[in-house]
Amino acid sequence: MSSSGNSLQDPLSSRQPGEYAALSKIEHFKGTHTSEAATNDALAIRRRALSEIDNAKFGWFHIKACLVAGIGFFTDSYDIFAINLCSLIMGYVYYANAEGDAKNTTPTKIDMWIKGSTQLGCIIGQFAFGYLSDRLGRKRIYGVELIIIIVCTLGGSFAGNTARGLSVYWVLFIWRFILGIGIGGDYPVSAIITSEFATTKNRGAMIAAVFAMQGFGIVAAAIVSIVVLAAFKGAVDGDQQNLDYVWRIVMGLGAVPGIIALYFRLTIPETPRYTLDIEQDVHKAADDIKNTIGGTKDTEDRTLLRSSTTQPEVQKPTWTEFYHHFKKWKNFRVLMGTSVTWFALDVAFYGINLNSSIILQAIGFSGKGTPYHELLKTSAGNIILNLLGTLPGYWVTVFTIDRLGRRTIQFIGFVVLLILFCILGFAYHQILDKSVAGFVVLFTLAQFFQNFGPNTTTFIIPAEAFPTRFRSTCHGISAACGKIGAVIAQLGFFQLKNRGGKNAFIPHLIQIFALFMLVGLIFTWFVPETKGKSLEELSEESERDD
Repeated sequence: MSSSGNSLQDPLSSRQPGEYAALSKIEHFKGTHTSEAATNDALAIRRRALSEIDNAKFGWFHIKACLVAGIGFFTDSYDIFAINLCSLIMGYVYYANAEGDAKNTTPTKIDMWIKGSTQLGCIIGQFAFGYLSDRLGRKRIYGVELIIIIVCTLGGSFAGNTARGLSVYWVLFIWRFILGIGIGGDYPVSAIITSEFATTKNRGAMIAAVFAMQGFGIVAAAIVSIVVLAAFKGAVDGDQQNLDYVWRIVMGLGAVPGIIALYFRLTIPETPRYTLDIEQDVHKAADDIKNTIGGTKDTEDRTLLRSSTTQPEVQKPTWTEFYHHFKKWKNFRVLMGTSVTWFALDVAFYGINLNSSIILQAIGFSGKGTPYHELLKTSAGNIILNLLGTLPGYWVTVFTIDRLGRRTIQFIGFVVLLILFCILGFAYHQILDKSVAGFVVLFTLAQFFQNFGPNTTTFIIPAEAFPTRFRSTCHGISAACGKIGAVIAQLGFFQLKNRGGKNAFIPHLIQIFALFMLVGLIFTWFVPETKGKSLEELSEESERDD
């Protein structure tokens, strides 16, 4: 805040050139106007203020916003991926005395539910936090989802058997379900905050970079498991029950990046678009714009924006208004497009990983041995898989999305995945019998084009294509539809893969995934291209034709 002495200065005397150019013409609107003219003038002032954000030079604030949001997604993916490794480790602890194939293995249904519980929680979190972000404000709830993630990550790492009734797996299921609510909440809020702070030129890359942190989180979980396993090598070789320490440490360390990011999330400013459109606080909006574009904090923007005494009448978001907005086909088709494409993608995205054990075995990172060596090879193999396809796909998208466009990349991804899944599905056994290397290449390409394709674009487009008053709600709805697809894949298709014998139904599942890629491709036609357009152009708020 500026001092009282500064308030006596000429408000334009120390104004930076970029700020002056964007807002100095507000003086033109001073004076006596009719009510209609005053409203038009206020809208013009708003456009000029927001254009300052859209056209700002990419700077430290934008980098900070990406890092603060990105660390959350790093934590999300670490927690989601770590349970895959922890479930394997827990089998050696809690089923060490089982007989036959059940020895040292977490039962299939238990494994399925402790993994699927997070996805179930995500559906609730995405919908709830998406709505609350529009209703209460981005800043007010940003950080709450991270607190849930931190608490539940630590709570899950201390899960144990109760004296009566609940096993360690049931306790872990409860913690993971609540954890999913926090992870789900991170999707809409982080995406919207990044989108509304971004410049038009770099908006796609900024949102994609936030989402791409998932790739690093996946790799980090595998690296941490290797390090912790190595630290306990002697203890594990002596008694495999010491693996109980390993899975708890691996899981608990997932809270560390969240703790680091928490302060910055709680102190991030409200987005100027929300302040102007929903809160209708021009004074606070001026300060938020100042924080976004850089420079010392002062009251110059506030003084100038105070000249506008009439604000555009943007209602507080309500379900009634939501209904009236989306009952129009031109609006509903966009929400339908973002929701169905995300749903179709996630069915295959989570389902295709049913093949990961085959790939690990093919590249020599799966097989029998001591508990230590089996787990070590599995972790190392997962690092290789993600370095081959997942991480490159994410970052190719980051560097190309603002040139190629979101819709174009989504079309390319769905088309290539449709072709790859048809090949893998209809020639599954022929490829595996003749060339395991060829199967690995096709699987890696599928992972690449999932991420250089709809896995990233379905996250980005809903953060741009809707009006400010519904933007977070619509992103939450779209994301929740995606997680419904993930639940179908993990809890439904997972049980079908062994129909007719071990992994016997997988070729048919891949054929089904190809069908879902066709669905995603068709519904991409309903999704707008958002490249190079301001959020106001995309949502048609400027024209107010609703």
